[in-house]
Amino acid sequence: MFDGNFRPQVEAKLKPVGQQIKRTGITADHLTIAGLVMAVGAAVVISFGWWHLGLLFVVLTGVPDLLDGAVAKASGTAGPRGAFFDSVSDRVTDALLFGAIAINYSQNQPNWVWLPVAVLASASWVSYIRAKAESLGFDASGGMVERAERFIILLVALLFPMLMIPALILMLVLNVGTAGQRFVKVWKQASVERPRPPRQRRRARRSETTMAERWQIRRDARDRRLASRR
Repeated sequence: MFDGNFRPQVEAKLKPVGQQIKRTGITADHLTIAGLVMAVGAAVVISFGWWHLGLLFVVLTGVPDLLDGAVAKASGTAGPRGAFFDSVSDRVTDALLFGAIAINYSQNQPNWVWLPVAVLASASWVSYIRAKAESLGFDASGGMVERAERFIILLVALLFPMLMIPALILMLVLNVGTAGQRFVKVWKQASVERPRPPRQRRRARRSETTMAERWQIRRDARDRRLASRR
């Protein structure tokens, strides 16, 4: 939802900030690594149940993640390698944060330890469906919730710890719904036969005919060539 509705406006606002950061010599990779370090810190304090301190670390995790793209574009280094690094760091950050909640619950609320694990797993479904769809040439963007919305819900839950379990349940429901939306979207696209390149069309036609039929076609073509020479 965020990507489709607000990302262009946010990127436009961050463009001058990225240019200013670029002048300091800080690169997009530096920011991505800083975000990972902050995520490790957030995981440690959250695992101990220090929710408000965890809120601070999660904010510090999100700021570099928000700015690294702007810095990459300002410095002309935006490309597949940076996008790959950023995507991997996002998945690692998610694992650290929700894993830390699971560790805390394993000691304090064992009946709910499955919940953050389920949220992490369902978030992985959302990401995987999009990645696989795009690798096949389909569009799987959008849906009820994406990483930005999960991040905001988590921040609210850290600010008001009594809402953590309801927030996790909400994220789980939204993740499953988004995964379902993306699956149906890609399924519909994949069900429409797309035009194949000429070489593939020739191979398809050959595979649909028997050896005898192909031999007869060749004989007919040879007879026509001989007749044209007479």
